[in-house]
Amino acid sequence: MNIRPFREIRRRKTKTINVGNVKIGGGNPISVQTMTNTLTSDPISTIKQIHKIQEAGADIIRVSCPDKESTEALKIIKKEIEIPLVADIHFHYQRAIEAAENGADCLRINPGNIGDEKKIKDVVSAAVANNCSIRVGVNAGSLEKDILEKYKEPCPEALVESALRNVRILEDQDFNNLKISVKSSDIFLSISAYKQLSEKTEYPLHLGITEAGGFISGSIKSSIGMGKLLLAGIGDTIRVSLSDDPVEEVKIGNEILKSLNLRNRGVKIISCPSCARQAFKVIDTVKILEEKLSHIKEPVTLSVIGCVVNGPGEAAMTDVGITGGGKGNNMLYLSGVQSEKVISEDIISKIIDKVEEKASEIRNKK
Repeated sequence: MNIRPFREIRRRKTKTINVGNVKIGGGNPISVQTMTNTLTSDPISTIKQIHKIQEAGADIIRVSCPDKESTEALKIIKKEIEIPLVADIHFHYQRAIEAAENGADCLRINPGNIGDEKKIKDVVSAAVANNCSIRVGVNAGSLEKDILEKYKEPCPEALVESALRNVRILEDQDFNNLKISVKSSDIFLSISAYKQLSEKTEYPLHLGITEAGGFISGSIKSSIGMGKLLLAGIGDTIRVSLSDDPVEEVKIGNEILKSLNLRNRGVKIISCPSCARQAFKVIDTVKILEEKLSHIKEPVTLSVIGCVVNGPGEAAMTDVGITGGGKGNNMLYLSGVQSEKVISEDIISKIIDKVEEKASEIRNKK
């Protein structure tokens, strides 16, 4: 069901760039990306992880390239994956050239730490020759020495000055196929830096709260920080940074966008926390459904409510809904309309069938 959101976010206008076959900025869908934590020089393990990441719903994948073995492996990796590949480069300009030549769709660099003008020019030439975009990535933990001396500590103004300085280095080489990030582990610093940067440039912005922490704390910090910016219309692609499996980063990123009605992909589950009124085991049911329905990419809404207090109202606004009833007689709703009674033991199988039917219906309309 297409329920009109209470508030529609007006996104900030930015330029459009390409990262492989994914368009970033210019009103295009906000993409979700993550980074592998395998050794890139081990292409078999890296490809295996990328396949899991892609299945979880990632649009773009980034890999670290600290050595020549890693950039050489890009040739193998690129042939075995379907999503755009970003090479993460620090300091070594030759690695950036190799990455562009070996299949990277985007380079994540800081031009200021690449080297002299000739080295930067060589990197830009390789990017242009291989249709490779660039992300200027600024982090609060690795600001230039003179900028730190000027501002005494990492602050929004320092991050923005560093970003614009690095952008100008590329613009001086007539290169503008780029996006920018200004990340910090501090939510307030990140929010302020991105807001200031958005007022000074029309390049697409890559959002992230870097080094956010473990699964729970990092997910919360990322949701607050990026959510605040996305609500303000700022951000064209996002990466959730967790000390956890990259697949979890992708899941959280997609949930952030779904919660803000910025991206409708996969099953959106509305469920109650459960209480003594529940007619079936809500928590266990939701956990199983999340796993069993994770393969669905079409935007389907599902409500799972344990009793009739809020159940009928929530079901009226979802494609598929189940509401707990007395003596195991739970009510199934389809497109907001009562359909049939379902005993508790059959809830999971019945919901899976109906959600898959709805997904197929959406798929066939495309």
